[in-house]
Amino acid sequence: MKKTLNFFKENMGIIIALLVLAIFLTVFPATSSSFPTTKNVFNVLRQISTNMLLACGMTMVIILGGIDLSVGSVIALSGVLAAGCVSRYGMSIHLAMIIGILIGLIIGAFNGFVISRTTIPPFIVTLATMNIARGLAGVYTGGSPVRVVSKQWQWIGAGYIGIIPVPVLIMIVVFILSVLIMNRTKIGRYIYAVGGNTLAARFSGISVSKVKFLVYTYSGLMAGLAGVILASRMYSGQPTAGDGAEMDAIAAVVVGGTSMSGGYGKLGGTLVGALIIGILSNGLNLMNVNSFWQTVVKGIVILLAVFIDYIRNLKKSK
Repeated sequence: MKKTLNFFKENMGIIIALLVLAIFLTVFPATSSSFPTTKNVFNVLRQISTNMLLACGMTMVIILGGIDLSVGSVIALSGVLAAGCVSRYGMSIHLAMIIGILIGLIIGAFNGFVISRTTIPPFIVTLATMNIARGLAGVYTGGSPVRVVSKQWQWIGAGYIGIIPVPVLIMIVVFILSVLIMNRTKIGRYIYAVGGNTLAARFSGISVSKVKFLVYTYSGLMAGLAGVILASRMYSGQPTAGDGAEMDAIAAVVVGGTSMSGGYGKLGGTLVGALIIGILSNGLNLMNVNSFWQTVVKGIVILLAVFIDYIRNLKKSK
């Protein structure tokens, strides 16, 4: 109960923003008939599920004081390779999906290895792997989708257990796992320590390089899983899938109150941030707002969130 009250107290601002947004879309004439329906609620949850998977890994990365720009491209590469394993090489669907997820893990491990073993900024390393992964996805497919027409293939991305979409259940499991890692394990405490003060963490005996390696590997793993789910939902691996997904993940994390300077953040806030981004996108779609203007609105939301973070850090420094 105490932790629940602390969560609401720490995230009061964004929770109020979420409620105001939901109420507005419920009463606004253009969306009042379609937004508050059960079908649309599950649709929003399904849409945010892949973003939330990325955001779980991205929250850890940003608390660490880093950034991972490669996750959107990893979605594309893992999706097309998983689909290709089925349609081109005749592998079983389960094995193909595991391979797709492992692709994300391998790229994340590569990011973590380079970042933890060198002084190259994470921005540069993940920018490079973003381009490499996106390029490989294009080379492998020739720019065309890799189709898989199978009910078994689409289950993980478009199936249901009862009335709940499978991706939503996966999102819930991953979220709980990520919360346990951050709040109940040594590695979670080490992530906060390294993000707060890397030098102090190193002097206290924490293996900073190991922590960085594990966090970026986890981020890649989440991107691989998201890629497989998205490919399943679209019945194909798309070389353009995940375009801009890293920005949506960063937006969810920053709107959720995680500090871009590292050392502070909560996954509960990230969940609220992902809901805000998802409901905002859904509402703009229901209003038939041009996709370019939607991008502008998301950019403004990110800028406001970063500005609020700046003000908060300024107050702490005084």
